[in-house]
Amino acid sequence: MTNIDQAKEIVRDQVWRQLEREGVVPEGSYGKIPGFYGAEATADRLAELEVWKRARTVKANPDWAQLPIRTRALQDGKLLYMAVPRMASLQPFFLLDPETLELPAEQAAEKKGAARAARRVGVEDMNPIDVVICGSVAVNRSGARIGKGAGYSDLEVALLIEAGLVTQETVIVAPVHQSQVIDGEIPETEHDFRVDLIVTPDEVIECPNRRRPQGLVWGNLTPEKIGAIPVLAAQARARQGIQSSQS
Repeated sequence: MTNIDQAKEIVRDQVWRQLEREGVVPEGSYGKIPGFYGAEATADRLAELEVWKRARTVKANPDWAQLPIRTRALQDGKLLYMAVPRMASLQPFFLLDPETLELPAEQAAEKKGAARAARRVGVEDMNPIDVVICGSVAVNRSGARIGKGAGYSDLEVALLIEAGLVTQETVIVAPVHQSQVIDGEIPETEHDFRVDLIVTPDEVIECPNRRRPQGLVWGNLTPEKIGAIPVLAAQARARQGIQSSQS
């Protein structure tokens, strides 16, 4: 574990313990993207923003904490891309189209509902993303964030940037509890992105210092990580083929 990884783990531990002390998350939230109390109010506050009203396509992570926002996206008639848990598919996103859903929005937006009601798509079959909803353990007012440590949010965003689907027009949002907004620094590496907006049940915070990778940072990916994620394994094979043909 690098020094940066250790520093991130310290921040996570502090935030998880604080959330539990304050009683603002269900029991057993340590180690997870926190499903905080007030997530519905956060979804309501986000829905009041012009950036949400204008958005036609939303990409969201599959964590429980973001269920109210995924549900709201479908209720508001937005095309919703939901990451397949652990990106465990060559087509790593669920496509939920409110015009063709056969389940109520509340059910379709859940992991099990999406697995039944949605079709899986790869980046080649997706539309440009207007709003990205990313689950976070902690964020600061500069927009730096950390998840639970698995790195899937970073990979999903990098993959979409590389495909030209997350652009400078895309707004990245972290919906969190107020106690997840910290004053201190959050260590960052080359593959980390910053959020543009933080939305809590109490306030909306605009983050001034946008930071995004150019795409996948292959040098930071271990062979084990690449092998565990089918879309990365396929891209790695394609890269090796191109390199072999050029040598």
